[in-house]
Amino acid sequence: MSRTPPRFLNFRRTFALLILLVVLPSAGLSGFGVVAIINERAAVEKRLEAAWRGTLESLSEELPRVLASASLEELDGQLQFVLPDGARVSEPGGAFQMADGQIRTQDTQLNEALTTVLPEAGGLPTEPTVFSLTAGGRAVLVAAERRGGVVYGVRLSVQALEAQLAERVDSRAVSSEPVRFALLPVPRDVSEGGLMGRLVSEVAQARASALGPTGLAERVLSSPLQDFRLVVLPTGEDPVVRASTRNRVLYGVLLGLFYLTLTFGVVYTGRALYREAQLSRMKTDFVSLVSHELRTPLTSIRMFIETLALGRLKDPAQMQEVLNLLMRETERLSIFVERVLDWARIEGGRKVYQREVVQVPELVGAAVEAFRTQRMEDGVDLSVDVSEGLPAVDVDRAAVAGALLNLLQNAYKYSGPENRRITLLARGGGKWVDLSVEDNGVGIAAKERKRIFERFYRVDNLLTRKTEGSGLGLAIARRIIETHGGRISVQSEPGRGSRFTIHLPAGKA
Repeated sequence: MSRTPPRFLNFRRTFALLILLVVLPSAGLSGFGVVAIINERAAVEKRLEAAWRGTLESLSEELPRVLASASLEELDGQLQFVLPDGARVSEPGGAFQMADGQIRTQDTQLNEALTTVLPEAGGLPTEPTVFSLTAGGRAVLVAAERRGGVVYGVRLSVQALEAQLAERVDSRAVSSEPVRFALLPVPRDVSEGGLMGRLVSEVAQARASALGPTGLAERVLSSPLQDFRLVVLPTGEDPVVRASTRNRVLYGVLLGLFYLTLTFGVVYTGRALYREAQLSRMKTDFVSLVSHELRTPLTSIRMFIETLALGRLKDPAQMQEVLNLLMRETERLSIFVERVLDWARIEGGRKVYQREVVQVPELVGAAVEAFRTQRMEDGVDLSVDVSEGLPAVDVDRAAVAGALLNLLQNAYKYSGPENRRITLLARGGGKWVDLSVEDNGVGIAAKERKRIFERFYRVDNLLTRKTEGSGLGLAIARRIIETHGGRISVQSEPGRGSRFTIHLPAGKA
């Protein structure tokens, strides 16, 4: 025989499925957004590169022609490389001579670079020639010419050449972004030195990429300047970074709003599912409780009626006792049904209160009279203490008296069968009137005090198992008092009794 799983487990499975169906699309959306930002950055870079491609092509073709028309001249006692417009583009202290297999220069880096072309120095032309050299991963630009058996030359200033490039093109005609043209070495893989050398080279290149300027576009120069590349560098804020940052911020805000809305929706849906599961469980508990509470008095009533119908009772005293028991069971059944109906009216908002200004002694007297009528034959020590001069309260007399009566009945039921003592106190404090019911019963544990006002909840102990009750009395009493603008508090310790206090606003509510 199959067994239906508890609804709470169904709720957990449903909520887990909901989370799964929400997390997977949101994770996909987040990944798609990251990819979109990366693609957008690449698109911006390609757009800028396309915008500068024509300018870089013309400059890379014009630069060798300008350098080919320059000349090496002795000026101010130093060898200088002079352009047709008279500009000097040689590096101070960068002059050199090569003769008889020897290099004379004060520049150690230049000396290292020239060593690689020393065997071919005799093949240099007699007119000035510009070419690039690399040594130790560093590149230099050199202008040289052969005069007889001696080769004269200078190292060119990269900064001076960059200034010449800036004068030959209007960057504003291509883009509104402020830029400058730079001659940078072409990155080379340095494999010397084995694995450690290669590792050091890669670390250096990564560090240069992270810390150095990011070019908008670049073009490698043709031979013999193949060791340098012409790069367009932004002088202000990098437009690629700006566009990428803007997209990241926009996407972050949208993603944050999405997850905020998603979280709110998940929490709201989860609470709705949880409340639905609780409601379903409460309905089941309610049906079980009502069936149990109705079955006990109905069984007793049927048994007594069968006894009377069969004529088994001949003694008038026994017959009167059975009739009294029938009256008590029907009264118990009527009270339970009325309490359930009251709760249904309160929950459905159909409960109507007839408010009037009532004196506190009258309110207390109505509850005490009803309690004594119900317990007139039971041994109970009830003391009532009402302070004088208490202000009147604006309440529904029957409803509030019923709530107070419920507290008295609970004090009677949970005080134990021997030496029951109940005290009813009415006190005034400022704008409030306090009606307190004290007993010497078993008391309530701290963890139970938070739940005793919940509907259908009963403290699970030996006394409550032997005591009839529906778990609705305190819930109804609290709703009635809260509707009148008041509240109910409880003070209790296990084994030392309990004190329930109704706090009602004095005068007009």
